[in-house]
Amino acid sequence: MTVRVRRVYEPPEPDDGVRVLVDRLWPRGLSKDAAQIHEWPKALTPSTELRRWYHAQEDAADAYEEFRRRYEAELAAPEAAEPLHALRELAAKGPATLVTAAKAPEQSHASVLAGLLTSGDREP
Repeated sequence: MTVRVRRVYEPPEPDDGVRVLVDRLWPRGLSKDAAQIHEWPKALTPSTELRRWYHAQEDAADAYEEFRRRYEAELAAPEAAEPLHALRELAAKGPATLVTAAKAPEQSHASVLAGLLTSGDREP
């Protein structure tokens, strides 16, 4: 299974495969045509509370690890099981690219979700 993480503002590439927007809000200033989004599973995005907490903590050295732990707990909730399973099945069919507006995708929920999808540790 190939799951990539990229910024949504980067131009789509042929090897992106299925482009999945993993942000709760649509990216500012980006048209749907330019984004070329195939799926938008809002149920798998961090809660508003968690997202706000993380943005307020960005300068803290251990903030990402705490964010990752809290986000994984949200993804382990029963209501996330079906959308997570569907996304895992979609990614298993071919390349998938999780796109986000985050300035540092490697330190965002997108990388946490990509790791979870490829690990298979929490298959419902």
